[in-house]
Amino acid sequence: MNHFDAAGNAIMVDVGGKTLTERVAVASGKIFISAEVFTAIQSGTVGKGDVLGVARIAGIMAAKKTSDVIPLCHPLPLSHCAVEFELLSEELAVKVIATVKTTWATGVEMEALHSVSVALLTIYDMCKAIDKRMTLGEIHLERKDGGKSGRFSFDA
Repeated sequence: MNHFDAAGNAIMVDVGGKTLTERVAVASGKIFISAEVFTAIQSGTVGKGDVLGVARIAGIMAAKKTSDVIPLCHPLPLSHCAVEFELLSEELAVKVIATVKTTWATGVEMEALHSVSVALLTIYDMCKAIDKRMTLGEIHLERKDGGKSGRFSFDA
């Protein structure tokens, strides 16, 4: 299957004949921040409120709306989306990990990656009044299971 018709036009892949299977994707990324931003997030003193709580909701909402912003992406019935955070003091970073699940005919890699990206952007938005020199990076698919291509692990 590909994303082009006989004339070379971009199309949405027809997944109608594919078997519905359980699919899981985990993605992650980091936002690198100053010591001042790190302390404010850790202590809950950011002026806009609960940074990680809001970023969690934003990440979940993003996973649910992926097909609205990524061209040719299928709208999927998600059965689960979890967004977790690791405060990395040695790197002055916050790591975001999104896990997305569905039982459907196509995978949820884009949903997991979109979730991470929006959660990171939300952290930036909520902390930019403290310091605008934050950088986002290392956004990638950690692993996925299910579907025709089976299992993938970034570290394998």
